[in-house]
Amino acid sequence: MSVSAATLGMRCGSYGSLASAGGGRKGGGRGWGWRAGGEKERLQLLHRALRLVGRRRAGVLLLLAAASAAVFCSIFAVVKDDNASMIIANNYEVANTIQNSVYPSMTRPLMTSSDQFSASSVNKIELPNRLRLSFANFTHHPCEGFSVSPPLVDPKRTGPRPCDVCYVPVDQAFALMPLQPSPSPVLKNLSYVFEDNITANFSNQGSVFGGHPSLEQRNKSFDISESMTVHCGFVRGKKPGQGSGFDINDDDLLEMEKCRELVVASAIFGNYDMIQHPRNASEFSKANACFYMFVDEETEAYVKNSSSLYRNNKVGLWRLVVVRNLPYEDPRRTGKIPKLLLHRLFPNVRFSVWIDAKLKLVVDPYLLLERFLWRKNATFAISRHYKRFDVFEEAEANKAAGKYDNASIDYQIEFYRNEGLTYYAPAKLPITSDVPEGCVIIREHIPITNLFTCLWFNEVDRFTSRDQISFSTVRDKIRARVGWMPEMFLDCERRNFVIQGYHRELLEQMIASGWKPPPMASEPSRKLRLGSRKAPPSKKSSMKRKRMKKSSSRRRLPKPITGMTDTTT
Repeated sequence: MSVSAATLGMRCGSYGSLASAGGGRKGGGRGWGWRAGGEKERLQLLHRALRLVGRRRAGVLLLLAAASAAVFCSIFAVVKDDNASMIIANNYEVANTIQNSVYPSMTRPLMTSSDQFSASSVNKIELPNRLRLSFANFTHHPCEGFSVSPPLVDPKRTGPRPCDVCYVPVDQAFALMPLQPSPSPVLKNLSYVFEDNITANFSNQGSVFGGHPSLEQRNKSFDISESMTVHCGFVRGKKPGQGSGFDINDDDLLEMEKCRELVVASAIFGNYDMIQHPRNASEFSKANACFYMFVDEETEAYVKNSSSLYRNNKVGLWRLVVVRNLPYEDPRRTGKIPKLLLHRLFPNVRFSVWIDAKLKLVVDPYLLLERFLWRKNATFAISRHYKRFDVFEEAEANKAAGKYDNASIDYQIEFYRNEGLTYYAPAKLPITSDVPEGCVIIREHIPITNLFTCLWFNEVDRFTSRDQISFSTVRDKIRARVGWMPEMFLDCERRNFVIQGYHRELLEQMIASGWKPPPMASEPSRKLRLGSRKAPPSKKSSMKRKRMKKSSSRRRLPKPITGMTDTTT
């Protein structure tokens, strides 16, 4: 059945705006330096004044107006216009004048990784002079009223594209971090099943790592109460990572326990991807956030031999954690363990950002927390699929692409249909989609979000590894009982803060066939996405450009290699 894009909030309106945004950069002339009145109104006022005094004196008045404007701009322009627009045009800096107006004398210098506290000591203690704000401190949020029109139509560039997103500066985002954990509806205490002597039980679906929960245990796990014990992987061993399958070195486990505030995590198993290095991480994030990349021994050997950045189990910002005794033969299913069970691997962390290994993070992680969690009062955020909203359609697409054997997908879909799964329709609003683009997960670690990812993982362990198929079933069952559900944002917003690459083997084959990767866009041009668009080029410059295009050779991508198409895990 067809669902209109307008109903789903797709590309027929503004992007990245707050729920209260009307359109355009409105918000009045008060607070945060938004410009009161536009250029058009000022020109109309000047035109009326010239008509009143007559044409003879128009020249004199124009000279006086120009002189007055010059003096006025020299005094106030830097304070009002330039700094006010900097929040939009440049995500990563904030002028001192704005900082001082938002943060009074309480403002402390921004901590960097070169300060007296090391990254590890920052995670151990709470700084006594740490500034805390709430949204009640703001007359207007810096991004209030922010909206932009959809990307310009480009016939040479088809497919999904990024849209503009408004972020606050890093120090403001950090200051807006909630002092206390968000409330968890109904569920307050969550513990996990531990069975050290469990063996393979083929009468129940799932794996030894997942504990082979019976169908009765699975159904009971959706009966949410104040205190619960559920299956959530790692059912054997002393603790997650020790004798549990998915085993991790003791030194690494100790460092993981020291991570307190924010972890940015990714994983590569089976040497399936190239390591993508985060860009634009502030010195503040380098000191306060943990960056962990989980790999198997095969991937570790490749990285050691191919990366000049490898030093003492670190590659750039990433700390490599080698995982042994993998519980699954399928690397993509193994990757679901850190993706969905980060709260078990990092028991002391408050927030996490999961990034699939094929993605390069190009925005500071604290900005993502502020934009997608704290600003929306959400505890779990994931983008919806750029094209598909319906699970039945997603299942057919997985079968057509050969992402899993068809019989297993059909069995899972029929099981969910018998439980009440229906096609997506506007009647499901405010649910905007049943299919996520699950390569990025931004969440707070509280009991209800931990339960959600535990039960989601159990479905991946029980059925196919295609987590996009099981997402809506787990979400809807929890929502029916406690009214909680994940926040789903636009896929074009996700593409604003990550750049998608190719899987390693496909990339190597493309390069061997003569394909050269296009030059990476310069950083300033990416920042300017949030600023005003440039005026269209003149006819002369466009004519010159056309002549240059005719004389130059076109760079084309090779045809996809059979069996090696890029997949979304």
